[in-house]
This record gives sequence, C-alpha cells and structure tokens, in this order.
Amino acid sequence: MAAATTVTPAAAAIVAEADISTQAGDKSPSELIDARIAELADWRGKMLSQLLVLIRQADPGIVEEWKWRGVPVWSHHGIICTGETYKTVVKLTFAKGAALPDPSRLFNSSLDGNTRRAIDFPEGATINADALTTLIRAAVMLNTSRSRT
Repeated sequence: MAAATTVTPAAAAIVAEADISTQAGDKSPSELIDARIAELADWRGKMLSQLLVLIRQADPGIVEEWKWRGVPVWSHHGIICTGETYKTVVKLTFAKGAALPDPSRLFNSSLDGNTRRAIDFPEGATINADALTTLIRAAVMLNTSRSRT
C-alpha cells in the first residue's frame, strides 16, 4: 500500500503557477495582459487598458509579468503594482504603497495595512494621469534605491 503524500500550501502554489504557465503556452506576459483586456470587453477592459498605457509611459523599463492565476504584474527591481479586475472596480495594488508619498491622495483602498496600498477605479472613474505617473515613478525609485543597498 502506497504511503499518503502531504502537499504543503507552498508546493500547491508552485504547481498551480506551473499549470497557469503551461496554459499560457508561448504567449508573453504582455500578450496575456492584452488578451485579458480584450476578454473583458467592457468598461473594466477599457480602464485596465488606459492604466496599462500610463504604466508603460511612466517607466519604459517596466517588466510585465503574469502571476497568481492570471494577475497582471508590473515590476522594476521588484513589484511595482498589480492590476486586478473585479465586478465593480479595477484595482491597482502597489506592493510598497505605504512607503510612497501620495500628495494627490490617489490611494483609496487597502489603507490599513503596513505595506500595500491600492487604488480602486469604479466604472466612470477619471484617472489623474499626472498623479498616477508620479506615483509609479516614486515606486520605481523606491525599488531601485532598495536594490542598491
């Protein structure tokens, strides 16, 4: 009789990530993000598309990734932010948002944590492009300054 195997949550996550990578096939993360935007085909796709343009403009060196069962991730010497879509909001979560200056008060979600901060964009929301660009660049600066130490 074969012994029972125990799978740790960390191992299960690795297997799940591998399954997603296999399903993604040969598509790049950028192609997967573009496909996700097209798949949404509603206001959320349009909003995520507008955010994507601003993220790419704010940091031309940003690396696009596809993680955690289909979440767009933008990194530069560490995660800058993720782009999640829900029924009522498109959410940009900044991995180190609590350490970033936010004079325009863009952060409106996940305000109680010690590390992350998020911006929820409901349907019809206006993007403050200048403030968001400044926030993205500040996140890049934070990551690159920490990677040198």
